[in-house]
Amino acid sequence: MKRKRFINKASGYLFLVPYLTLFTGFLILPLIYGLGLSFFRWEMLSDAPAKLIGFENYVEALKDSYFWKAFFATARFVIMVVPSSLLLALIVAVGINSLPFKKQSVFRATYFLPTLISISVTGILWRWFFSSEFGLFNAYLTQIGFEKVPWITSTSWAMKSIVFMTLWWTIGGPMVILLAGLQNIPDHYYEAASIDGASGWHKFRYITIPLLRPVLLFVIVMSTIGAFQVFGQTFMITRGGPELSTRVIVQYIYETAFTKYRMGYGSAMSWLLFLVIAVFSVIQFRVLKEK
Repeated sequence: MKRKRFINKASGYLFLVPYLTLFTGFLILPLIYGLGLSFFRWEMLSDAPAKLIGFENYVEALKDSYFWKAFFATARFVIMVVPSSLLLALIVAVGINSLPFKKQSVFRATYFLPTLISISVTGILWRWFFSSEFGLFNAYLTQIGFEKVPWITSTSWAMKSIVFMTLWWTIGGPMVILLAGLQNIPDHYYEAASIDGASGWHKFRYITIPLLRPVLLFVIVMSTIGAFQVFGQTFMITRGGPELSTRVIVQYIYETAFTKYRMGYGSAMSWLLFLVIAVFSVIQFRVLKEK
């Protein structure tokens, strides 16, 4: 009996071995290697060997004006994208949830479809949409009497355009999660509220939002993590311009490590970004956690 129980338990771990092997080889070991590399000065274009310099890379990053410019560009993106995506996804999810069940699948698939398109294709497509000379958006605006908008050539419009494109591309993911959360709320809560004379707004405020709180927490945290790691949108559409107004922190890390070949400095900035994301995640968990 004990032998059979041991075999059953061991077989469970054996099924985990392929995943744990890949997880360790492609995530854990690179993380550890990157952490160690951040304490070295290693410039691949130089003949000098890697030199242990302690926290000098981190100190340099905190004094680097380009690092802070990229960080604040990333922060602007996060502030604009996360609340907007959450609000739009919630509105769409509530709207779809109110439809008959047979019609929900069509709208759910329609809103989720853009997330299946790769960032390369999406970036090329939206770069044409935003073109100041022959873009689709400006063509429509001029036809109805408006002036052309410098979507990606003006510092005041570039980040807003990236946010607009990101909302179209990513809203399907949080929408599906929120819709699943809405459909798991028992109907008898709403029936009891209707008997008590509660309006639709009161049902949404006092039933839907409280019961959806764990799902909202998950969506907010994951959206924030994804927003801090934004790279493809800015790289494909603006290349960080104009005037570095859309060069986000991940793009700066990429350029430092793989264009200037300063691997140690790039690793240090990556770990600083990880610390920022971790701090924001902990704060969100503490503020939004279920009581």
